[in-house]
Amino acid sequence: MNFIYKLKLIFRDKNLRSRILFVLGALVFFRILASIPIPGVNIERLNEFFANNQFLGLLNIFSGGGLSNLSIVMLGVSPYITASIIMQLATMMFPKLKQMYHEEGEAGRKKFSQYSRLLTVPLAFVQGFGFLKLLQSQGVIDAMGNFEMFTNIAVIMAGSIFLVWIGELISEYGIGNGVSILIFAGIVASLPTTISQLYIGFEISQVPLLLGFLAVAAVIILGIVVVTEAERPIPINYAKRVRGAKVYGGISTYLPLRVNQAGVIPIIFAMSIMLFPQMILNFLVNVNNEMLKTVSNFVLGILENGWFYAVFYFVLVFLFTYFYTAVTFDPEAISTNLKKSGAFVPGIRPGQPTSEYLGKVLTRITLVGALFLGVVAVLPLIMQAITGIASLAIGGTALLIVVSVVLDLIKKIDAQISMREY
Repeated sequence: MNFIYKLKLIFRDKNLRSRILFVLGALVFFRILASIPIPGVNIERLNEFFANNQFLGLLNIFSGGGLSNLSIVMLGVSPYITASIIMQLATMMFPKLKQMYHEEGEAGRKKFSQYSRLLTVPLAFVQGFGFLKLLQSQGVIDAMGNFEMFTNIAVIMAGSIFLVWIGELISEYGIGNGVSILIFAGIVASLPTTISQLYIGFEISQVPLLLGFLAVAAVIILGIVVVTEAERPIPINYAKRVRGAKVYGGISTYLPLRVNQAGVIPIIFAMSIMLFPQMILNFLVNVNNEMLKTVSNFVLGILENGWFYAVFYFVLVFLFTYFYTAVTFDPEAISTNLKKSGAFVPGIRPGQPTSEYLGKVLTRITLVGALFLGVVAVLPLIMQAITGIASLAIGGTALLIVVSVVLDLIKKIDAQISMREY
């Protein structure tokens, strides 16, 4: 009954309805762009090149499905995600950037985002050039002259930057995180193709394995929901203040610390870090220099080893969970704000002791979230090794993103409904 009531509110409320329609319209426009290929694509060679290629399958997730047919938005939001990672890492090395991100409020975050957008342009050029050269060497696209190459790179760069702009419009005028929704839309759009691939290669003997995968997927979804919603409440008391004849404060509340403070961002970060070097190495394999070929083949051989890939992926997800939590949640700033407002944690002195206490609690609960995300990230790879079905590894990673984005959307819609009621 509650669900039906909320659904009615969504359609009745003009502002909420217009936001949802804006998101749907932006996604339709995005899917139209993703279906326009660049000139000179050999479809048969492209399908052969994509067959059972996990690296390209994961890259296709970031492109929102635009890579599978070499569309004008084939890079998707991948350059922007890479730029965001570099900027987040830079906050750990440059105090001014950290101050801008944490202490300058909304204006500082806008400036920080602008730097990320500017960095997206050269990264889109490098990724576009490297990927076109790789596809050209594999015979997927026709040989191009310098002018044609430059034109295609310019189109691909413009497509990627345009998608980032659409994502930001969705964040501002729609509901939810625009970049995440674009990735989500690409995953959902690729579901029919993934299901058809499973159906074509399906054998009766694989029924138990497929049922096992569905059971694991259900457990993963449940686990993601539980861990995402889990919180560690920190009790907060406000000191009583007497002003004239009135008494202010003296109330008790709590500060919710989420077990998975970083959400799905560590998975996206880890995938970006693993995909970008592979793209470069795949390009270097086809150069004329024998030494570069040998080194590239050796490193690619290591990365293609299932066990090494899984362990490296787990470690990256684990580390990025802690890293992103440290960037987005500053215990020192929280303790300072609590002290200024006359609040304190019972049994803990205000100021530095409160900051240390919050940091200790956050470190412990983030361990649970980091281990969970790491296990969930590599579990599909283990399922692929057992079943031999390559699409399961891609589908498992996509499942993480889809569930997290849906949860975030539900929360944002609930917040909009609550604001309407107030």
